[in-house]
Amino acid sequence: MQLRFQTGLTGEEYVTRKAWCLATLAYCPEHGPDGDCDFAGHGTYERVSPPGTRIARWYCPQAHCSYSLLPDHLAARFPGTLPEIEHVVATVEQARSLEAAANELRCDDIMLPSAMRWVRRRLDPVRDSLTIMVGLIPQFLLGCAPTLTSLRARLACEQVLMSLRALAKVHLQALARPLGFRPPPYARGRRKSRLQQHMGPAPPPQAV
Repeated sequence: MQLRFQTGLTGEEYVTRKAWCLATLAYCPEHGPDGDCDFAGHGTYERVSPPGTRIARWYCPQAHCSYSLLPDHLAARFPGTLPEIEHVVATVEQARSLEAAANELRCDDIMLPSAMRWVRRRLDPVRDSLTIMVGLIPQFLLGCAPTLTSLRARLACEQVLMSLRALAKVHLQALARPLGFRPPPYARGRRKSRLQQHMGPAPPPQAV
């Protein structure tokens, strides 16, 4: 399970200061401060990007669950940072077409269809999240269009996704990636039902 780690740091600052060493989780989220479990630190794990990033982790053997503190600048269950993903979505909003945005964002040697898939993997979940957030926190976003342009104007900030994570902190376990921490369906015990093919009836016995 991922939990929010409020640091106020950029990705570079987080790595330079080794801020994961400052992460603390006083008690097991499952059993609470008075719980009698063997909750303990479980080291750190590495994120590929930004290079050098590590995430502090804890484990409760009774709950069979590990807990990690994810700093606000990192995307949840997705590579990279929230500012990087926001840049992709903002570029699409300002471009004349998705194809033009993909050409601008991916100037390396990949074909346009691959570049467009790369953009959509970031664009679609963010658009879904923005739509949900407008309805989820109307005290901040009532009447606001679910676009970065509109939300930046309303919230008076440049990093909308990081700001939304802070505003919706009590809802993060129910929100999907890259903003929230909700696990994908297969991580909630549905892998078999999604992937297992129905076997069908047994074939009739063959005559000897």
